[in-house]
Amino acid sequence: MTISFEFFPPKSAETQAQLGLDSQKLAGLKPSYVSVTYGAGGSTRDGTRLTVEQMRAQFGDVAPHVSCIGASRADIQGLLEDYKAMGIRRIVALRGDLPSGYGHGGEFMHAIDLVRFTREKFGDQFFIEVAAYPEFHPQARSADLDLHHFVEKMKAGANGAITQYFFNSDAYFRLVDEAYAKGVDQPIVPGIMPITN
Repeated sequence: MTISFEFFPPKSAETQAQLGLDSQKLAGLKPSYVSVTYGAGGSTRDGTRLTVEQMRAQFGDVAPHVSCIGASRADIQGLLEDYKAMGIRRIVALRGDLPSGYGHGGEFMHAIDLVRFTREKFGDQFFIEVAAYPEFHPQARSADLDLHHFVEKMKAGANGAITQYFFNSDAYFRLVDEAYAKGVDQPIVPGIMPITN
């Protein structure tokens, strides 16, 4: 069974200390890997890199989120080269949240563009995971269209998918069944958010 934890780059010395305590507790559970988020429009790139380094030292296998919205091909290639030099071999390829006031800009519009670019430039050097939405993406025009886009992302070169958390387990199993019926054979791992208060 694959178990992974997702960490957010800390924004203060206090949250940095808390991250250290939390990650020490979770290390005992021996996750398969951990992931580290990336800010809207790349706003926390430096924080992400520092957290990736910290988590790599502690856990070994780390999958940084790579958010492509608003980024140029050169930006993404440079970031992936940095990760490759750090020994990172797994990424979570995402479009990312649209930054406030975002119009046009950047050379990537969707996560599939990032998946294709990564395969074009790096071949199989990265294990690429993408997002899946059991209750479909909030910006999707329909569940069927969202499923179509997900299947295309997988066929473009993703090795697996992690779902957004969901409230209806039937939605997860429906997504898996429908995606597999359309030729997807990569793992679709459920994302779970523990309720802590």
